[in-house]
Amino acid sequence: MVETMSQGESAQAALEPGRLPYPRASDEGRSRNMRANRRSDTKPEVLLRRQLHRLGYRYRKDHRLDLPTGIRVRPDIVFTRRKVAIFVDGCFWHVCPEHGREPTRNEWYWTPKLRRNVERDRLADEALAIAGWQVVRVWEHEDTETAVAKVRAAVEHASDHVTRR
Repeated sequence: MVETMSQGESAQAALEPGRLPYPRASDEGRSRNMRANRRSDTKPEVLLRRQLHRLGYRYRKDHRLDLPTGIRVRPDIVFTRRKVAIFVDGCFWHVCPEHGREPTRNEWYWTPKLRRNVERDRLADEALAIAGWQVVRVWEHEDTETAVAKVRAAVEHASDHVTRR
């Protein structure tokens, strides 16, 4: 049986709107596995950055953007001058239509959490577009060369619209 949060922890989470108490890991191995998930510098992201750098592109990584709408977003790769934001999305966390799958354990927790991730991505894309940014989303399973081609196309297209000072 899966152990859930203590009553005090559950009460604290209940005070935060939209947050469900999180389930305890079923064993130490699962807990270690979940702690190993990185927010930035994932393997697909590092491969993409490395290839872009080899091609002469310079960018900011994990750079926070405070948008006029009040929304803050933190793309994985940012071309600030050209206003291009790149996100490298994990198949599980962002519900990839090709590889994403429904959670089989603790569905009560994971299903709403993953839906919130997708909704947050959609809101970030909209806010960036309103602020004049071009957004490129790359799935972690995509071939690096395909991802590089997407980014290059966006950056080159954006550079056509950048006014030189």
